[in-house]
Amino acid sequence: MSPITVIITIVAYIAVLFAVAWITERRADNADYFYGGHRSPWFVAMLGMVSAAMSGVTFISVPGSVAVSGFSYLQMVLGFIVGYLVIAFVLVPLFYRFKVISLYEYLEERFGIGTHLTGASFFLLSRTLLTALRGYVVCTVLQMLVFDHYGVPFAVNAVVFILLVWLYSHRGGVRTIVWTDILRTFSLIGTLILCIVLIARSEGFSLGEMVATIADHPYSKTWFMDDWNDSRHFIKQFVAGVFMVIAMTGLDQDMMQRTLSCRSKRDAQRNLVTAVVLQSVVIVLFLALGVMLYIHLERAGVCAGAKSTFPMVTSDGTAIIGKSDHVFPYVATSGSLPVAIGVLFVLGLISSTYSSTGSALTALTTAFTIDILHGRERFGEEQLRRVRRGVNGVVAVVLMGLIIIFDNIGNNNILDTFYSVASYTYGPLLGMFAFGICSRRKIKDSLTPAIAIASPLLCLLLQHHAEEWFGGYRFGFEILIINALLTMVGMALISRKKQ
Repeated sequence: MSPITVIITIVAYIAVLFAVAWITERRADNADYFYGGHRSPWFVAMLGMVSAAMSGVTFISVPGSVAVSGFSYLQMVLGFIVGYLVIAFVLVPLFYRFKVISLYEYLEERFGIGTHLTGASFFLLSRTLLTALRGYVVCTVLQMLVFDHYGVPFAVNAVVFILLVWLYSHRGGVRTIVWTDILRTFSLIGTLILCIVLIARSEGFSLGEMVATIADHPYSKTWFMDDWNDSRHFIKQFVAGVFMVIAMTGLDQDMMQRTLSCRSKRDAQRNLVTAVVLQSVVIVLFLALGVMLYIHLERAGVCAGAKSTFPMVTSDGTAIIGKSDHVFPYVATSGSLPVAIGVLFVLGLISSTYSSTGSALTALTTAFTIDILHGRERFGEEQLRRVRRGVNGVVAVVLMGLIIIFDNIGNNNILDTFYSVASYTYGPLLGMFAFGICSRRKIKDSLTPAIAIASPLLCLLLQHHAEEWFGGYRFGFEILIINALLTMVGMALISRKKQ
């Protein structure tokens, strides 16, 4: 696939994105920026929730991960469904009752300013790191497809990426994000389905043959219930899925700002329930696409049978795929399949990442302006507009710097890194909200930061020595739950009975 084709695809999509942003950002005020003015139809917010959960990390890492993890991700998806129900019927009524703009305002109402700032700070840390990881994924692919061809360094690539995201999202905020998410969702799902169909045709499969081949392939193994020490064990994955989605969706300003832009609590709940159903279907399609990619590679002599080690090599021993995250980019752009698949790949990658980065930039701006600076209480309407635009620019620069840092560090599978970061940074948030909802006790608010820092450090120690201390046991993403429980225990120790 030529770099010119990639550039034309990107420019065309971004032109449409900017057109939608221009229409929605006209006459947008601070209320539109922070929470969409509570005017978003529920089905529009629902489409945004689906695509928001499907970043470039999902687009690249989920198909590539089936060689090592099979369909074990579906075990987490079952947990996601339960988690979404908890968000819809426990957290949403809470947030609407308190009329919050930032989710973390609840923590101040419940415990005090110290807990509020701690919760907001952990969100800022977590979402900044995860957004930079998502940006890094798309930048590495664009570097391989375009920038390396012209000798342009990665740093310039990162600057261009963040600049484009900032330009379309910095004025309209949530109001713009909600509507551009519709474009992203249809682009993502359409791309996914067309890629599967085109690869199946190129390999000579009918629809029935493709389904049967995927079902019989060793990479489609779904249930892992034999080895309790395996991080893919069903119980670990399911329980981690429940709490992971509560933390990463229900307690995440980026994700929940779409839901809170709905007109009513009932609409917000309808949005969440329908979103998780559609999201589950999309993840199944991603996993099916992964098997089809490996089948294509096997037939091309790149890998054989159930081989899942990297780097993958051709029959003459030439290494061509260094890690699982490179499988989809390689197959889509190597020229062994119709050029339409390469175009669709670029379109899906760009659509899944640009909008998600824009929404994260908006959420980070909201959290810092409302929670850290207490912008609603301190500033008038016009001054608040200037402050949040300044914050927005600073956050964009920070994200750009982190993307460049990640390029120097490198990683084998971004999906694992993504959830590992989430387990450590969202754990204290989950613990703080859970303690507030499940108990009526007051705490010594000034000690919350120390507890929130100590909990992930203890988890890091546990995970490092788990095999030695617990007879070979290896922690997976369930470390998030341990993290939250340690936070709750710490808060209980500094609590007193409410008078």
